[in-house]
Amino acid sequence: THVQDIGWQGYVKDGSTAGTTGQSKRLEAIRIKLSNNTSYKGTLQYQTHIQDIGWQGWKMNDDTSGTSGQSKRLEAIRIKLTDELAENYDIYYRVHAQEFGWLGWAKNGESAGTEGYSYRLEAIQIQLVKKGSSAPGSTNNCFYKR
Repeated sequence: THVQDIGWQGYVKDGSTAGTTGQSKRLEAIRIKLSNNTSYKGTLQYQTHIQDIGWQGWKMNDDTSGTSGQSKRLEAIRIKLTDELAENYDIYYRVHAQEFGWLGWAKNGESAGTEGYSYRLEAIQIQLVKKGSSAPGSTNNCFYKR
């Protein structure tokens, strides 16, 4: 993640937190990639909802989603898998949003975060699980829209 006043952080994996909590710093951009090569065909795709821009187009495989040098906050994100990856895995993700804190886990392209509140995303956690396995935690209240 690209964090306000910090810049690009190193990659994290397996549900670890990217970004910050308790520091009131906005996420400005994100790059996501699959770290383990599998024999499954498919890609990981993601899009972000950006301050004053709205939903940006879908990105994939470590492309940057968001902005850099514009001081614009990410407000929401969607992440999904395609092809054989989507047939064999679910991708879960949850965000830490201004005023709300940690929201519930979204999956497979659902929106996570806020829209219409002007609240910043501060952190994100992402987990890949075998298709049909349990969510890493509560899936309630993963997205708020005004």
